[in-house]
Amino acid sequence: MSDALEVGKPAPDVSLVSDKGETVSLADYKDKQAVVLYFYPKDDTSGCTKEACSFRDLSAEFAEKGAVILGVSPDDTRSHVKFRDKYALPFPLLSDPGSEVAKRLGIWVEKTNYGRKYMGIERTTIVIGKDGTIKKVFPKVSVTGHVEKVLAALD
Repeated sequence: MSDALEVGKPAPDVSLVSDKGETVSLADYKDKQAVVLYFYPKDDTSGCTKEACSFRDLSAEFAEKGAVILGVSPDDTRSHVKFRDKYALPFPLLSDPGSEVAKRLGIWVEKTNYGRKYMGIERTTIVIGKDGTIKKVFPKVSVTGHVEKVLAALD
């Protein structure tokens, strides 16, 4: 993981296009609300769907704690729109074409699947406080029970 993701440091400057075609920047939320920025490998795959639906199911609790949820993957906005609509996801999905942001943050890593090595997103969640600093980083996320831990990190 990169130095860019160190607890207590300012959150990295991230601006990406959302599933609604709007540019969303972390700076837009500074001094307004906390941000849960979660990186996932691919739309509509089993683990990513389970994670997204878990965030969806607890989205009201995140809102009560003053946090916005933002999902990020390398998929394009068209893929994000289909994923969002299929599972009624109430939060923006941001497109990181070429995984430029993931590379900058050190979460674009070598992975192995059935003995085949490839580069991909290491499932990671970053909790950013209302003041714009990183409060907690969840690297190498295991989906089961994860969203509850993220919610607790907002306390």
